[in-house]
Amino acid sequence: MIIERRLKPNVNVDLTPLIDVIFQLVIFFMITTTFKTNPAIALDLPEAGTSEPVILNQLTITALSKDEVYINEIRTTVDGAAKVIKNEMDAKKLDVKQVNLLAEKNVSYDVIISLLDACRTNNISNIALNTTLPKGKK
Repeated sequence: MIIERRLKPNVNVDLTPLIDVIFQLVIFFMITTTFKTNPAIALDLPEAGTSEPVILNQLTITALSKDEVYINEIRTTVDGAAKVIKNEMDAKKLDVKQVNLLAEKNVSYDVIISLLDACRTNNISNIALNTTLPKGKK
């Protein structure tokens, strides 16, 4: 005669507390994480077949024309760019290793060279010129 036990051991793992903790961690990281975004200026960047993604840095220069240049969010002209770059570096105590230079397709070569000179007068020599990939190529 086989005798069965009335009380069988319950060997289930309760996953509810684990799921609760993971869910709270996900919410915590979603709230505390910040993302660096592109400037809010709509640009028509030139296309390049060898374009690569670039990480945005502490200092971004956006050129729309000779009279409209943005250094981070500060509007200036090409002539005042060197002074604004220096003020930004001093005010935020930035140790700038690289600058991102974004320029409209139709911005003249003279404007780009003037902005490169403004960077070099502030001892910045690592400058990334941002472009986009041609349409249809990814």
